[in-house]
Amino acid sequence: MQLGHYDNNDNFALEKYEAMLKSNRVLFFDSSEFEYIIHHYIDHGMIHKAKKAIIMSLSQHPDVISLRLLKVEVLIFEDQLEKAEMLLSEIQEIDAENDETMIQQASIFSKQGKHNKAIKQLQKALYFTENPADIHALLGMEYLFIDDFKNAKDQFEKCLILDPKDYSALYNSINCYVYLDDTEGAIDFLNRYLDENPYSEIAWHQLGLQYVYLEDYKKAIAAFDFAIISDDTFVGAYIEKAKSLEKLKQYHEAIELFTLTLSIDDPTAYALLRIGKCYEKLGKKDLALFNYNEAVTEDPLLDKGWLAITDFYKKTKEYQKALQFINKAIEIDGENSDYWKRYAKINNILGFYEESERGFRKSIEEGDASLQNWLDRADILRVLGETDATIICLEQGLEFYSDNAEILYRLAGIFYESKLIDKAENCLHSALKQDPEFSIILEELFPKVYQKKHIKLICASYQ
Repeated sequence: MQLGHYDNNDNFALEKYEAMLKSNRVLFFDSSEFEYIIHHYIDHGMIHKAKKAIIMSLSQHPDVISLRLLKVEVLIFEDQLEKAEMLLSEIQEIDAENDETMIQQASIFSKQGKHNKAIKQLQKALYFTENPADIHALLGMEYLFIDDFKNAKDQFEKCLILDPKDYSALYNSINCYVYLDDTEGAIDFLNRYLDENPYSEIAWHQLGLQYVYLEDYKKAIAAFDFAIISDDTFVGAYIEKAKSLEKLKQYHEAIELFTLTLSIDDPTAYALLRIGKCYEKLGKKDLALFNYNEAVTEDPLLDKGWLAITDFYKKTKEYQKALQFINKAIEIDGENSDYWKRYAKINNILGFYEESERGFRKSIEEGDASLQNWLDRADILRVLGETDATIICLEQGLEFYSDNAEILYRLAGIFYESKLIDKAENCLHSALKQDPEFSIILEELFPKVYQKKHIKLICASYQ
């Protein structure tokens, strides 16, 4: 239920009610005062206090339907659906055309996963409600639950017709177009909305984002400009405009805008990071590094900041410094797969193969099961002479990338080296069937194996 309009008298009722609780006295409140008090507690997540107020309200006003419906709402919130349905049935016998009973029944169906039944209840409620916008919003959410994005979009757009400043409905409408992969439809919808609401900074911002998706950065910048005209403190619009300028390689202008956002609001690590990126592209390495350091100082959890510093030193071949910073990053967040991958690659360059293998292993364990991670780890294990571990690694990689030629050629080479001829030839034939040109892997990584006459003949037979 939506909290309606209340005035200072209602705030006085809340203060009076809380004073009563402290004094252990029982005072009389009319039903509308109780409604406000209970709504206040529900809206602020104080369900225990709401339940207590409901009990007292029903002791003073046992027949008031709105109070009984608040009890239903709390029962649904606590997943006591059977009790809620029983109470709803009693209320419906008294007032069969109460839209709120239909809304609460729909809420029960929704919690039970019966979204089509919930939709029917809400459609029925539309005939009786005085607040159709609320019903359309609920219908939109139910359609989202069943991935019916077209009908969801239609419902949210009806909300906007009734209340153009319902930004939740605006965002939900745009999300539906995204789910439908209909960028042109989203642009058309936003332009129609802006015809009626030309100073909506949110709509201009969203329009700009649609053009960014289409990589039409000039139109995106124009839209973000209108968002800024509508609200010159809208940091998000400045950021997106600056990002678009960056895409157009207008780095000086992008830096100027990113810097402006720092004066409008508290400095953001993201803006500092982008300033650093722009300076790096301009070849101003000292300024780039300064801003990267400022970014991770502002937000030590900004992984892109640590990666930017690490990559900066990697590009300049200052590998010890790169390793120093990626170690700092890992100390802060040891579950970041990108950190471990960088750690692995830098250690590999430095010839620290055991540390490199650990890095690739941790990166995989933390969720980066990319093919290259499996291949790199296997190659490092082989350098370390860990034949059995190499085989296990590659076979685990095959579970993610079945019949992958790059893995199969490596397995074939290792099996040949280990004199496991049947396994080797099975893998080699499978690899050649997948991609005969990748036999170069065998030639480069296992030259002694590849030089054998019968293996060359097998490879040649697939060319």
